[in-house]
Amino acid sequence: MFENYKFTAAERFLRYVQIDTQSDPLSKTNPSTEKQKDLSKILAEELKQLGIADAHMDEWGYVYATIPSNTEKKVPVICFCAHVDTAPDCSGTDVKPIVHANYQGNDIVLPDDTSQVLKTADYPYLQTQFGNDIITASGKTLLGSDDKAGVAEIMDLANFLMTNKDVKHGEIKILFTPDEEVGRGTEKVDLKKLGADFAYTLDGGNTGSLEDETFSADGVEVIIHGVIAHPGYAKGKMINAMKIAGEILAALPKDRLSPESTEGKRGFIHPVRLEGIAEKCTIDFIIRDFETKGLQKKEDYLRTQIEELMRLYPKASFEYKVTEQYRNMKEILLLHPQVVDHAKEAIKRAGLKLKMESIRGGTDGSRLSFMGLPCPNLFAGEQAIHSKLEFISVQDMNKAVETMVHLVSIWNEKS
Repeated sequence: MFENYKFTAAERFLRYVQIDTQSDPLSKTNPSTEKQKDLSKILAEELKQLGIADAHMDEWGYVYATIPSNTEKKVPVICFCAHVDTAPDCSGTDVKPIVHANYQGNDIVLPDDTSQVLKTADYPYLQTQFGNDIITASGKTLLGSDDKAGVAEIMDLANFLMTNKDVKHGEIKILFTPDEEVGRGTEKVDLKKLGADFAYTLDGGNTGSLEDETFSADGVEVIIHGVIAHPGYAKGKMINAMKIAGEILAALPKDRLSPESTEGKRGFIHPVRLEGIAEKCTIDFIIRDFETKGLQKKEDYLRTQIEELMRLYPKASFEYKVTEQYRNMKEILLLHPQVVDHAKEAIKRAGLKLKMESIRGGTDGSRLSFMGLPCPNLFAGEQAIHSKLEFISVQDMNKAVETMVHLVSIWNEKS
């Protein structure tokens, strides 16, 4: 099927990463940065050039497109989704991608900052890449494979399907979103316009990996109200809210229930922001667990800890506000087992070893699943994301394209 096909994912990727699309967590606009639209406009135009007539970018920076069905069968409408923005954690300005051809296990020293060295000892996945072509940035920025790899791979899928009409498939939808990195990737998505039955995000790591599970997540805001007085005459009167906040943080377990002490399926209670003055202080926490009921246990535990501490300060008070953030996509995907089963089969047909993984975080797929569009996450090949040592191989990207082609064929076969 792929013997005579010239993959375009890497060529597209090398162009896309040079466009700065960093999102901004402090912005209130949609999208959070206008520059994300710079890439979205290009993607919509390139899709039109492939012959996809309805490709367009909307006012919010989302790109929608439809590859028409070429089968007589009634096949569920499948969407492939990726995000155009890059993380605020590391600069995405003036990215200079470098292709290191025929990698042989050597250390890769990045030229614009020679202290940035990619080593197999630090990144064991490199040991699977001997003979492959590794793409990195130049040492001063992230690369942007999260998730421009997914974007480029979906664009190559579109190119393949539009030029290989003998591969039978149902209607395919393409969706590119802004602001995934700041948790707002589905904020303005129009699922009715999209018109898909099931979806897959292309935003994962190692080849063969399939993620059908995420954390469930809540936010907790704790507001401590102290008692203020003139500091010169405060004896027996002042209760400093900041000091109480410090005691709350100091009382958190140090060997469990924290990001730095957990892995695998264990969740955590994580303070992420502290702000205030002596009179009033706010602590923001994120609560994570793979079981939604586990969130309640952690929230009850945290509240009890605070209540016990506040007994020492009867004139002070606190507020405790819980906000739902997202839920484990597995709760929805279990109701639609074919979505994951077909992806497993596609990975195997691509000649890869299947690796089922759980995401210690969330994705657009989490939110899409609970919005009515069941959506696991497929590998895209991205490695060491959000860092100056980010890398990806051309061959892994091509395998992601192959997997998607097999996947749309399987949906047609099984319908």
